[in-house]
Amino acid sequence: MTDEIAPLLAEGRRMLEAASVPSPGVDAELLLAHVLGRSRGEVAVQAITGGTVSASEADSFRALVARRAAREPLQHLTGLAPFRSLELHVGPGVFVPRPETEGVAQLAIDALSARAEPEPVAVDLGTGSGALALALATEVPRSRVYAVELSPEAAVWTRRNIASTGARVTLVEGDLGTALPELDGTVSVVVSNPPYIPVGMVPRDPEVRLHDPELALFGGADGLDVVRSLSQRALRLLVPGGTLVIEHGEEQGPAIRELLGGDGWRGAATHQDLTRRDRTTTALR
Repeated sequence: MTDEIAPLLAEGRRMLEAASVPSPGVDAELLLAHVLGRSRGEVAVQAITGGTVSASEADSFRALVARRAAREPLQHLTGLAPFRSLELHVGPGVFVPRPETEGVAQLAIDALSARAEPEPVAVDLGTGSGALALALATEVPRSRVYAVELSPEAAVWTRRNIASTGARVTLVEGDLGTALPELDGTVSVVVSNPPYIPVGMVPRDPEVRLHDPELALFGGADGLDVVRSLSQRALRLLVPGGTLVIEHGEEQGPAIRELLGGDGWRGAATHQDLTRRDRTTTALR
């Protein structure tokens, strides 16, 4: 027996709509593409041209749709998360990189690309999946990039992504507040997407609330505990004139600029993401 792709996708979309999943049609196509080992575009074409799938493939698709309707992250179901030009492996134990972090990467890439050194050094503090470090290493290939991660569970995914991309990234497992003392005074760019949600604030999205690791989410009473540690560590790592790039919540820009100014940073500025929300603050050593 076979199932036609078009009605199967429509069934999946209805289930996801009923569960208030954002972009239900897109998610249904991506899940079927994952089951079939094809691209989303190929699935869309086959839906139009009357393509079919086997009964076992249809059953696998319905099972994944049910898990997505229960708000399990799409990326956990497919095992992959797109980030800029990369496809990163993700799953339980690691924070799933978000589209807004691609703009954070761009600011760090621009700063690293502008350096005159033949082999500028960059450090990603709290790397998680390795998204920022790998973007820097692949888009500024003359650079030398280090990625620091505290969680052993997340570091499993970092290592896998370094291996799958072949990027020149050195992973260091440890606390971002004390890591890489041997690099003090030699780094051109420090970038970080630290945990910045205040303790007690419940994330709106079930995918975040139920599946992202708490270590990657919560940053103390005001959300800035890790940012304070990050500021002090980056001051020691960076060369004079080096750049710090920090992702943060949309209402935290003023507090972070004040914090950085008090620590002695110069030129702290907050930048918006594509949705016009404050997302990143940069500063110069």
